[in-house]
Amino acid sequence: MSATASKAGERSACLIKAVAETMRAEPSLEAVQVRNGEPALSVATIGRHDSAALDATLSSRLKELRATPGEAGCALLQGNTSCAGCPSEKTEGSQPGVLVKHEGPMTTIARVTCPTAPSFWRWHELHFPKIVPRAVELPQDEHAEDEWKPQLVAAGICGVAGLAGYFLPAIALPCFVVSYVAGGWYALQEVLEHLRKGVLDVHFLMLAVAAGSAAVGEWEEGATLLFLFSLSGALEHYALGRTQKEIRSLFKNAPKTATILRENGKEEIMEVGMLQPGWRLLVKPGEAFPVDGEIIKGTTASDESNLTGEAIPVEKRAGDAVLAGTLNLWGAVEITVTKAASQSALERIIHLIREAQQQRAPSQNFTDRFGTPYTYTVLGATLVMFFVWWLGFQLPAFTSTVDVKSAFYRAMSLLVVASPCALVLSIPSAILAAIAWAAKRGILFRGGVAVERLAEVKVVALDKTGTLTTGDLKVDRVESFPAGHEGEVASLAWQLERLSTHPLARAITHHGKQNAFKQHEVSGFESVTGQGLKGKVEGREVIVGKREWVLSKTAKSEALPEHEAGTSEVWVSAGTLLGRLVLRDDVRPQSAQVIQQLHSLGLQPVVLTGDKRAAAANLVKSLGDLEVRAELNPEQKVEAVTSFNREGRLTAMVGDGVNDAPCLAAAHVGIAMGARGSDAALEQADIVLMHDRLENVLAACRLSRRAKAIIRQNLVISLGTVVVLVAFALAGAIPLTLAVVGHEGSTVIVVLNSLRLLLGTNDEG
Repeated sequence: MSATASKAGERSACLIKAVAETMRAEPSLEAVQVRNGEPALSVATIGRHDSAALDATLSSRLKELRATPGEAGCALLQGNTSCAGCPSEKTEGSQPGVLVKHEGPMTTIARVTCPTAPSFWRWHELHFPKIVPRAVELPQDEHAEDEWKPQLVAAGICGVAGLAGYFLPAIALPCFVVSYVAGGWYALQEVLEHLRKGVLDVHFLMLAVAAGSAAVGEWEEGATLLFLFSLSGALEHYALGRTQKEIRSLFKNAPKTATILRENGKEEIMEVGMLQPGWRLLVKPGEAFPVDGEIIKGTTASDESNLTGEAIPVEKRAGDAVLAGTLNLWGAVEITVTKAASQSALERIIHLIREAQQQRAPSQNFTDRFGTPYTYTVLGATLVMFFVWWLGFQLPAFTSTVDVKSAFYRAMSLLVVASPCALVLSIPSAILAAIAWAAKRGILFRGGVAVERLAEVKVVALDKTGTLTTGDLKVDRVESFPAGHEGEVASLAWQLERLSTHPLARAITHHGKQNAFKQHEVSGFESVTGQGLKGKVEGREVIVGKREWVLSKTAKSEALPEHEAGTSEVWVSAGTLLGRLVLRDDVRPQSAQVIQQLHSLGLQPVVLTGDKRAAAANLVKSLGDLEVRAELNPEQKVEAVTSFNREGRLTAMVGDGVNDAPCLAAAHVGIAMGARGSDAALEQADIVLMHDRLENVLAACRLSRRAKAIIRQNLVISLGTVVVLVAFALAGAIPLTLAVVGHEGSTVIVVLNSLRLLLGTNDEG
């Protein structure tokens, strides 16, 4: 082996070394846990972080550890539970600042820190990357889509075998045994997994009832229970699988390779993950754009429906932005990479969805905390009632007759009806379905908290620029004085503005690219703070900038047009040539309708903007009935939002800029415009609207209200069923079979009710 290869093998032979190196490079990484035999790591961080970037780093190291040529790989990742006998040098004590702890099948590699730090850690799962070419890698949980199918088959076998046992007494026992095995197989796996963690749940209760039924000779009732329980479990996983399928469809559009254009004109195929900003790519008709980029040559149309839900193709030409995963419909175009693949809009969606799935709604947290204590309570109450019926009411302990059911039989009935299956499923099934429906349409809820909270808001506060307006300044028209030199004015402005990063400069640069202006050399370029730019273009002194500054440098005495409200202007002077470019940030076509429909939903729209009052007044003329608060600095915007909340009018804030981030954090629900939104705004937002579709605010509000209504319905169904059936069970007036049907029927109804959220929202919300 070469020295280089040897070093590589040594570097990647030990998980502890790899984690220690990653901790030194990634301050947010606090700990990593690996469990023997499980294909995932648990990763701990403190606070919000870019988990996508951190996971990508760890995934890269895991690939090295598991697939190093000529090496056996790390012992921990091969299933060993300690580092004893590892051929690598002693690493546990040789990594400064890192603590390694082996506890049974679990190994924890943690940063050495204060004793209270672990209480602030936030954990998430990172599945081992598959050792396959990147072009066929799939996201985690891909099996979840079809997990319900074998469970449904098992439920079918359970039902058929149970019926055979009931109608064919000669072979009843073997049929019931088959029914029990098929119906209880998946529940038994769940029970064993939870018992290893010291937890009892409803699966244990169901198996206990089935075993008890068999013990007293009521095989057919136990088979009925297992059939309905396994059927409801299959439906539950179908619901979750359907949710995963909705989300997974986003992944299928992500291209795995891209065509790079080298300087010598040659084309080269490369993995998307290796692309760097500034590289030139060729995207052919019918291909998906591999990364976020900007078209530099050619025209086409893009199908962005997978990110936005909009079926109408979007025209694209030089200077226009394209998004990773969207489809290039008909033109061969050259693009320049603006963001690495890990920072694309598609990756942002995937990251936010995964984050959302890990966060739980407040009501869901309640049921999670409620589940285990309730299970123990039910077991205790059932045991107590067994002795009450047996010793207090003098019922037979185990032997039932046609007229009198035993105390044990009644206890089993009580155990069935008191089990909280439907209650446990009532909230997470609805939350996950809502998140999936929204994600498919570019509305990203960062967890169940946002789904529930949005239904509570009374006020929707909106930023103006980039929210109600496009946020994309465009050259509305070019004027020259005297007329006739408009093209020259625009070209000279572009020569200087392409060297600037000002927002007005970006609009003029985009205009120049679209008009294919010829580039000339600029000498003596200078940026005058707060005024504009100046330089020489082919020997001509050119000044570009504010009206007062440019006009002060000229001798023009003729009357010039005034500045128009709601527009920006850039003036150009070059010798005797004088002109201006009028730029406009257009109000979104949907804004007026969104404002109107917010009113119809009983929500109060309020615009919080730093713009001048004249621009705010112009906005009111365009949008109609709404309150506008103008000339606000970020602190005043926050005060406005908090004042609404203090008054009991809970507020949702919609914004996109860095200055909106404090408002998003202060609001009851923060909503960020995702495609153009700043990282600060996206970090603080509870909901992200990908591709800046303002009308999705309405869809999100309706969905949230509908989800909350369905959660209430589910709770009423689940709790109501338990109360009614428990009352009958305590009175001894319900047979075990009917108890099973009632209990499992409510579970099925709850799951199916939640699945209605995948069908969409209605206009009434």
